[in-house]
Amino acid sequence: MATTQRVDGSLYTKIENRIATIEFGHPASNSFPGILLARLTEAINTLSNNPDVSIIVLKSEGEAAFCAGASFNELLAVSTLDEGAVFFGGFANVINTMRNCSKLIIGRIQGKAVGGGVGLAAACDYALATEGSAIKLSEFTIGIGPFVIAPAVERKMGKAALSELTLAAQEWKNAYWAQEKGLYAKVFETIKELDTELDIFTSKLASYNPEALAAMKQVLWEGTDDWDTLLADRAKISGRLVLSDFSRQALAKLKP
Repeated sequence: MATTQRVDGSLYTKIENRIATIEFGHPASNSFPGILLARLTEAINTLSNNPDVSIIVLKSEGEAAFCAGASFNELLAVSTLDEGAVFFGGFANVINTMRNCSKLIIGRIQGKAVGGGVGLAAACDYALATEGSAIKLSEFTIGIGPFVIAPAVERKMGKAALSELTLAAQEWKNAYWAQEKGLYAKVFETIKELDTELDIFTSKLASYNPEALAAMKQVLWEGTDDWDTLLADRAKISGRLVLSDFSRQALAKLKP
């Protein structure tokens, strides 16, 4: 299936057999403009309060990239500290919403993830991927850093992996490396195999006691109560850095 051609992207939610599937898409490699991040935040909040849902699956459209992170065009448009904090706060809000959600969130990662896309995968409680699901944190190359998503990546993969991804900013890490570090639970050769396992796994999960699932969700995220403040503060750091001369010059070179 081709990705949406809508400028602001698309987001659809389907509920079947206590499993809610959120599917997002954007013509620019499933990247996220601010409005789409807000819609994702709202969708997760709504499902968190839905008694007919036990499990959430997060996926993106198409068979290419899983998520290219935040919108490049919106990044280019940031011109003030307040705009920068709001821009980077979009992913902060999504990660905190995923963290606070009462439902376990399963990631279906069918392709490459960059920047905020890696953060989304890390904020899932369990992620299944394909061999093509390489990851990269390229923020250093444009004068900023993965400050907002770093807590989620470190929680899932450890500080050493976060350091390696951040410092080797131009280097892709393959899906098996990501699995070894804990980002992915399983890696499959094809999308068909991924989806087969996803159906089996989520069906089993959805058959378990919803109260036990919700209690386990809380256990998995213990020690993250400060993230509402932490991620907002991190967004301000990135918002300041993106206005630096270094960042402006680096972005100008990448501008289409």
